[in-house]
Amino acid sequence: MKRMNLAAVGVVVVVAGILIFSSIFTVRETQQALVLQFGQPVRVEQDPGLHFKLPIIQNVEMFERRILALDPPVQEVLLADQKRINVDSFARYRIVDPLMFKQRAVTVVNFESLFGARLNSSVRAEIARASLIDMLSPRRAVVMSQITGQLQREAQDFGVEVVDVRIGRTDLPEATSQSVYNRMRSERIAQAAQLRAEGEELKARIQAEADRERTVIMAEATRQERILRGEGEGERTRILTAAYGRDIQFFDFFRSLEAYDALRTGQTRLVLGPDSEFFRYFHGEQGTVIREAAR
Repeated sequence: MKRMNLAAVGVVVVVAGILIFSSIFTVRETQQALVLQFGQPVRVEQDPGLHFKLPIIQNVEMFERRILALDPPVQEVLLADQKRINVDSFARYRIVDPLMFKQRAVTVVNFESLFGARLNSSVRAEIARASLIDMLSPRRAVVMSQITGQLQREAQDFGVEVVDVRIGRTDLPEATSQSVYNRMRSERIAQAAQLRAEGEELKARIQAEADRERTVIMAEATRQERILRGEGEGERTRILTAAYGRDIQFFDFFRSLEAYDALRTGQTRLVLGPDSEFFRYFHGEQGTVIREAAR
């Protein structure tokens, strides 16, 4: 009898222990708990520590309090300038209302599928209004701010706070890259041809101006040269005339000496008789003076 009582007490203790153990659950610092009764949300426990629930009829579902990552697949987007790019976007979010999150998204996997589609849709809608230059300039930050604001408003319906949204990479598809490269190459070739044409035109203009200035300078120099030559010839004639008028015999004698000196080069030949007027200074007293001067 005593053994049966002890066994019954033992069974009661074990059952009570199991009931007490199943009615206690722990919420960690990085978690928040949603208590469900027959699958329906009852309350939310966000404070860390031990908490209680009804055994058997209630269960607990844990949700992260930390920032979670949402990384949808890469999508191809058509820009405002009709260029296509591959956009790899991602978001960071935090569950702030587990009850609403459970009611709207049910599970994290389902939420990431639904909200990932919304993220791609928002990215596609905003980028479609931008050009490729915008995505490579400071305007990219403005586009990202608009996308973040829109997603933050939509995330409130799921009990979620969107912390940040970013576009990790924006790559051109292979066909688009080749097309952009070909167009840029054609533009650079056309620009180079235009610069060469402008350079040739400038060269021709400068060369024509230089030729004109050269012609003017040469003409002016020729005019000055002729004027100076004429003035020099006139001065020479005046001096010679003055000298000739001062001592005619000496002038004739000097001119004859110059003519005799020209014969010393050996390149000039004259066939003259000894009695020629050209050799008049080689005869008589004048000839003696000339021979002495030659010695």
